[in-house]
Amino acid sequence: MTKNNLHAVSAAGLVLSASLLAALTGCAPSASSTTTATTEVTPPAAAPAPPAAPAPLLVVQDDYDYYPGYEVYYSRNRHEYVYRDGNSWVRRPQPRGVTVELLFAAPSVRVDFHDAPERHHEGIVRNYPRNWKRPDNKHNDRDDRKDERKPN
Repeated sequence: MTKNNLHAVSAAGLVLSASLLAALTGCAPSASSTTTATTEVTPPAAAPAPPAAPAPLLVVQDDYDYYPGYEVYYSRNRHEYVYRDGNSWVRRPQPRGVTVELLFAAPSVRVDFHDAPERHHEGIVRNYPRNWKRPDNKHNDRDDRKDERKPN
């Protein structure tokens, strides 16, 4: 080989060696560039608590006083008035169109059903028309505990 060719091969070898060294150095892990993988371990969930026993169900039967002159029912348990408003039945804390005092002063009858008045109204109206009065001249058959019927 001639001196010029040798010099060219040496230069090429030097460049190749430097490139190889740079490539290998970049790939080699160093102490500062190493990372450690961490995995968070979640402990297993505790078994769910057994469902609580259901609360005892308290069933209260409705009881109503009916005021024929106004076609209004009063629920003594719920402290609400039930009456028709057009074609709908409503339940409200106050009667419509009459004061509580005037309503309680009117003749009334304690009815013997324990569900919705709308289910019984047709028969109640037949038995107790708007102008109904107690046959024994008593004002009504309610007890004298009017305080329980006063709105809250």
